[in-house]
Amino acid sequence: MTVRDIAAALGAAVEGDAAAVISRVAKIEEAGEGEISFLANPKYRKFLETTRATAVIVGRTVERPEGAGAVYLRVDDPYTSFLKTLILFHPPEDPLPPGVHPTAVVEPGVTLGRDVRIGAHAVLGAGSSVGDGTMILAGTVIGRGAAVGAGTLLCANVTVREGCRIGSRVIIHSGTVIGSDGFGFAPKPDGTYEKIPQLGIVVVEDDVEIGANCAVDRATMGETRIERGAKLDNLIQVAHNVVIGANTVIAAQAGISGSTKIGRHNMIGGQVGFTGHLSIADDCRFGAQSGVHRSAPDPGVTFMGTPAVPFRQASRIMGAMPQLPEALALIRELKADVEALRRELQELKTRV
Repeated sequence: MTVRDIAAALGAAVEGDAAAVISRVAKIEEAGEGEISFLANPKYRKFLETTRATAVIVGRTVERPEGAGAVYLRVDDPYTSFLKTLILFHPPEDPLPPGVHPTAVVEPGVTLGRDVRIGAHAVLGAGSSVGDGTMILAGTVIGRGAAVGAGTLLCANVTVREGCRIGSRVIIHSGTVIGSDGFGFAPKPDGTYEKIPQLGIVVVEDDVEIGANCAVDRATMGETRIERGAKLDNLIQVAHNVVIGANTVIAAQAGISGSTKIGRHNMIGGQVGFTGHLSIADDCRFGAQSGVHRSAPDPGVTFMGTPAVPFRQASRIMGAMPQLPEALALIRELKADVEALRRELQELKTRV
């Protein structure tokens, strides 16, 4: 593939030999002859002077270092353009051939759209539906009356429980369960627990991606909902009646307790925990391992720590923690001095 071909796909302006041949993509610090790289992070700008890459995707206004020999492809967004270049060199392969595998179980009343692909030992429950162009890989189970939209990919061993609804262009990775029972138990006088029926469903809207081994619990009543464009990493727990706002991203091992509502465009780090019945505004950020025990009504706030507090306050707390041993020693010393002064004053009073 030539630089000219790549530039045409990216809408890039070429600075240098457009006929240069590119065979691979690589990181800018490692790229060599015949490879293309990119510069998006200013920290890597120093590599423009030393890279051996044949071509580099850069911003429109990036200055060329003196003596740099690479061909430049100038674009508005180098990172996005590099992702497109990766796909040019590594186009996705269809994981399944067209049609329904002979070992798949398709129960009565199932509705299949056009160009659906169903893998080995998949099970589609009675009354469920699958949209056009959707792929359901081996061992995946679609429960009774569940609905899966068009152009969706359910990887191997995904479970979509009865009645749940999955939108279009959704990706759900292996081992994830959509619609498991919410964690609801009522204590009884004898110390045992009565299970609370979990009668709701889960709704996953369009363009959502959910990682491997996540659990998204069905609502006790009503819906647990993941809104359009949200992205969930691996190993995330979403409890009953939770709402995750559109285009919110959540990193691995986060946990969201029941009935918490998270706004749109939030960024949630790994191992963040939310207690139940909270309301989180739009455009908030939560640093890794934050423990969120209060609602966050104001949009655009960054939180850190356990308990989670606004970033500036958290920074002061974390900055003070290394000084605690010396501070405690000083407090003990001052306390001893105060006690000595008290004794002296008491002795003076006694003499008087």
